[in-house]
Amino acid sequence: MNGDRLLLLAASMEKASEHPLAAAIVAGAGERGVRPVDPAGFDSHTGKGVSGTVEGVRVLLGNPKLMKDFAIDTAALDDRAEAMRKEGQTVMFIAADGRLAGLLAVSDPIKKTTPAAIRELHDEGLRVVMLTGDNRATAEAVAARLGIDQVVAEVLPHEKADAVKKFQQEGSVVAMAGDGINDAPALAQAQVGIAMGTGADVAMESAGITLVKGDLIGIVRARKLSRATMANIKQNLFFAFIYNSLGVPVAAGVLYPLLGILLSPIIAAAAMSLSSVSVVGNALRLRRVRIG
Repeated sequence: MNGDRLLLLAASMEKASEHPLAAAIVAGAGERGVRPVDPAGFDSHTGKGVSGTVEGVRVLLGNPKLMKDFAIDTAALDDRAEAMRKEGQTVMFIAADGRLAGLLAVSDPIKKTTPAAIRELHDEGLRVVMLTGDNRATAEAVAARLGIDQVVAEVLPHEKADAVKKFQQEGSVVAMAGDGINDAPALAQAQVGIAMGTGADVAMESAGITLVKGDLIGIVRARKLSRATMANIKQNLFFAFIYNSLGVPVAAGVLYPLLGILLSPIIAAAAMSLSSVSVVGNALRLRRVRIG
């Protein structure tokens, strides 16, 4: 089967999907002038791939687990697939009418800011874990390039949430960043869910934070802003405590028996207004915090 025909089958299966890999396949087909068609009998196999019929051809597109489920022998292309995985590419097998037809490899280029983001997270004492449904060889190749501490690979969507639970049971506070439908359960399970604004809507709904540009450096900035915010809150509580601990007793007449001093209602109102202004003014300083 020639490359354009293979790409037509794959892009047709993926045209309705929100998954980043699906979008890459459809975009690649468009660059080659291949126009996908609507598949029939489409079915999604969670964490494995998709199946359906394209122009009368029964198509399977996915990872080795999907091929095994349908008794498709991938031995002829296993060595080539493994070589691609070691280069950091995600490999998908495609079968047509019950026979292996070929494979597709998709490489997600690493953003220029990602190595710097991981270095800064390490500098702050955080352990970075790659949690992915991708093949272990692919994941480890990318992790080695970025200096990621640990890889948990070849996991199904519900297993991602289980992995987060395991880290939590070990005493870790977990922040999970993800962009796909498959990441949603883990995002909801983590203490801090961080979705990419370039990803699926369900991921953003499951997370507490959304990085609009989908850039990991945003996690570093969010941590810096969070620390500045907490410091500001403590300062404001201190100011409020001082104002009230001084003003309330005087307003209640504590100094009257000794010094004959009573707090004028006008002065009391001015003091309360000054208290509010000082708290608001201090909070506005967050606008000038440098977060990178």
